[in-house]
Amino acid sequence: MSVHESEPIRRSVEVEYWVVDEAGRLVKPGALVDATPGAEREFVEPLLEVKTTPCETATELHEELLDRLGDVLRRADDLGKRLVPLSTPVNADEISELPSDRTRIQNRVVGDDFEYVRHCAGTHIHVEQQPGRAIDQLNALIAVDPALALVSSSPYFRGRRLADSARSKLYRWMAYDSVPHQGWLWSYLEDAEEWDRRLERRYDDFVTAAIDAGIDRRTVAANFDPESAIWTPVQLRDEFGTVEWRSPDAALPSRVLRLADDVASLMDHLRGTKVRIGGATGGVTDEEIVLPEFDAVLDYANDAIRDGVSADVAAYLDRMGFDVDAYDPVSPTFDRAEPVTEGEAREIRLEHADRLQDDVRQAAPVALD
Repeated sequence: MSVHESEPIRRSVEVEYWVVDEAGRLVKPGALVDATPGAEREFVEPLLEVKTTPCETATELHEELLDRLGDVLRRADDLGKRLVPLSTPVNADEISELPSDRTRIQNRVVGDDFEYVRHCAGTHIHVEQQPGRAIDQLNALIAVDPALALVSSSPYFRGRRLADSARSKLYRWMAYDSVPHQGWLWSYLEDAEEWDRRLERRYDDFVTAAIDAGIDRRTVAANFDPESAIWTPVQLRDEFGTVEWRSPDAALPSRVLRLADDVASLMDHLRGTKVRIGGATGGVTDEEIVLPEFDAVLDYANDAIRDGVSADVAAYLDRMGFDVDAYDPVSPTFDRAEPVTEGEAREIRLEHADRLQDDVRQAAPVALD
């Protein structure tokens, strides 16, 4: 075993939460951004992101995320605010952006469809790239993208049921439909050079679209580079030295941490295991990791977005090493008559804000003391 194969694989998470007042209305985070390291504004007003540093062990990651959320929740209690672990606000009309050149450019390039992104809150999981295995890591994360269904947390957009993971449908099939390939799940890679070529092509497309929309090239270059101008769900991140999976919904921290643990375990297993692509079933064994052909993965991922943990998706994720029964996604539990009114949406937000508070307290009893 090499030195690299014996070292822990660092991992980190970033989770976005809606901020509401005590009546369940969407509000700005305000002083919540000062409650803990890693708390940051997102590009829309009522979102707060809480991120961890790179952690070497599951225990370290759990403790850091829960401690930081505990700090935020204590400050929120003082301010009469709550955090909501849902991937959409259930029913909301216009959601305001923070003014910036970056969002102004995206609005011009994507057009009216960019409104869909403003209704989305998600989770990003970063795993440290392993020397010589980064492409295998990226391909493996592409293959397990259907695991997004394990933490799906809202089926609603503007009060109507859209899909089991409304957020993923909004991103992949609605927001970036006018900018081909920017937000879709990309196919497997042969090598890092292919990734660089793809980035450059997509960046050139984005710059061209921005210029056509009346944005000066220099302004585009000042706000975007090839890595930051794409929204594909699985990415190689040179800036952080990680492979990033961006598909999961915002969810309760215990669910996010379980998913991060499973992803890190797969990446750890991959270090000493052969990876190959073939067939439509896939599977993880002690001897090898078999990734299905990309078309099969895309079918599983689309099923996961539309219908959640269906029998086929569950069987596939089980073969890929996930303990499907250990998860309890929220989306399938919603059974409200449609449309869900704005008043009912506020009730739902507060209900799930309570669940977040309880989840942090149960997972780390001292976090809210």
